Formats: sequence, structure tokens, C-alpha cells
Amino acid sequence: MITRSDARVVAAQLGRAPRGLRRIAHRCPCGLPDVVETAPRLPDGSPFPTLYYLTCPRATAAVSGLEAAGMMREMTARLAADAATRAAYEQAHRDYLARREAAAADAGLEPLPPGTQSAGGMPSRVKCLHALAAHELAAPGANVFGREALAAAGQWWSRGPCVPAPGEAR
Repeated sequence: MITRSDARVVAAQLGRAPRGLRRIAHRCPCGLPDVVETAPRLPDGSPFPTLYYLTCPRATAAVSGLEAAGMMREMTARLAADAATRAAYEQAHRDYLARREAAAADAGLEPLPPGTQSAGGMPSRVKCLHALAAHELAAPGANVFGREALAAAGQWWSRGPCVPAPGEAR
């Protein structure tokens, strides 16, 4: 379960109330959440395929810069050219689907239908580095392109917390 304090932090990071929160999937070195795990279905039952969501605005900005610089295009080209990279990315896709199905079962929810997208364009292209980075933070070693994006993003946390911790003023 997620604490009220963590939910407030995530809401401040996103600038809106979060939807379908299940747990904090990763914490930034500053101690605040930077990745949440969301339910595969929203409270109204509608599908929500994004299991891991990058919430820290500094991490999000760093990854957005990589997207703007063309990293997704370069990674997608590598998928076509390199069988080992393609196999690793397909494994990341399978890992994501398995984790999402386990989250649904754990929450007593109907799993998403077969063929529902995983995240970030997996397994055939790179569409969203934020989703891939969130997957890698939540499940270290699971996502080859998420790992590369995080390495390239640098230490987004080095300036301290992105939002005030509960009880702190800014």
C-alpha cells in the first residue's frame, strides 16, 4: 500500500492527483518516490497499461531531453540491426507483461486482454523513454534501453528533492 505522505508527494510531482496507485516502485536517492506502480485497471475498470510511471519532474525532464535529442530513433534503429539488443528488448517486454499480470492478480483485478501494449513501444520500437526508464528503476536489470536512458540522463537528483518532503517548506 501507499502511504498518504507518499501519495501527497506523487501528487505534487505530477501536479495532479495520481490514478490507480498501488505502491512506490522506486525511490530517488533523495528519498522521495520517483517511480510508482499503478493498477492495470483504474477504479472504474478501464484498462491502464502503464504499470510503472516515472513521477519525479527532474527525472522526467532529463529523459525528455534525451527523447528530444533523438535517442529513441537511434535505439529503434539498433533494434532492427542487432539481434542481441532485439532479444534483450523482447525479454524486457515479457518481463513487463508478467509483472503487470502479477499486479492485476495481486489486486484481485481482471488482467488486461492479451495483445494489450506493454510500455514504451516494446517490443518492436522505442516510443517512450520515460516508461522504459521507470521499468528499469522498478526492476533493475530488466530493461536494456531503460538502463541506457538512465545512464545518459545523469544524476537528476543531485540538486536535492524535486518537491518538498511532507512537513517541509520550500
